[in-house]
Amino acid sequence: MPDIDLPAAPDIEGATHLHSGKVRDLYELPDGTLLMVASDRISIFDFVLDTTIPDKGEILTRMSLWWFDQLADLVPNHVLSTDVPASVRGRAVVCERLAMYPVECVARGYLTGSGLLDYRATGEVCGIALPAGLEDGSRLPEPVFTPATKADLGEHDENVSYDAVAGTVGAERASQLRSLTLAVYARAESVARERGIILADTKLEFGARPDGTTVLADEVLTPDSSRFWPADQWRPGQAQPSYDKQIVRNWALSPDAGWDRASGEAPPPLPPEVVERTRSRYVEAYELLTGERF
Repeated sequence: MPDIDLPAAPDIEGATHLHSGKVRDLYELPDGTLLMVASDRISIFDFVLDTTIPDKGEILTRMSLWWFDQLADLVPNHVLSTDVPASVRGRAVVCERLAMYPVECVARGYLTGSGLLDYRATGEVCGIALPAGLEDGSRLPEPVFTPATKADLGEHDENVSYDAVAGTVGAERASQLRSLTLAVYARAESVARERGIILADTKLEFGARPDGTTVLADEVLTPDSSRFWPADQWRPGQAQPSYDKQIVRNWALSPDAGWDRASGEAPPPLPPEVVERTRSRYVEAYELLTGERF
């Protein structure tokens, strides 16, 4: 896997930089709370590109905040305040410090991506047997919990069985994470469907407060953590149009990019038209889901 080469996190007065991921930068504030900043970075195939997508960080932040409100009766979330330093206003939140569970909590209502690869190889996803004859984009008989390991930066998350999660966090906590993940997916899938969007799958992260309360954290139900498809264009048996960075992936793999994925080299800078089409797709997803203008 390639080493992730991230740009230096910006200095924020009064905040101590703790960590940078592919998209987010995390800081500690003087009172011990955390400042989570969403950048405009975009990553594909485990590379963070030199080209950024204007407004992406703000779109992801506003969409997560909207979804946290929709889910407030199901599970508490980590957001304490949106009163943040001026330099990151609109794309940052003040949040609780949690003990994060070392598992990616994934719910799938449709078969695609790594789940499809597993199914084609074994007829199962994360040890869950699925009916024969499913295709790319097929709707599953019911949503399934398909957890993954949290990989280091630059590595792929790997799908694991439910038993593996129970072995890591304990049987009671694993059952709770599965129930919460499927409840969040069911609520979000219904909300999205009312707006003409299919929520194919989503990845959630949870952590624990000192008193043991499980809290929904990080981002939630954004195009970076979920697959959103236009419902009127859904056709099983093919790759689905998507409200995410698939435009960037498709360009990088096209002859126009002149890039060999197996080379170990980072993809070249994105052309302006790909940047604008990608930004438009994120804006469209935000506006369709929330009913708000960006």
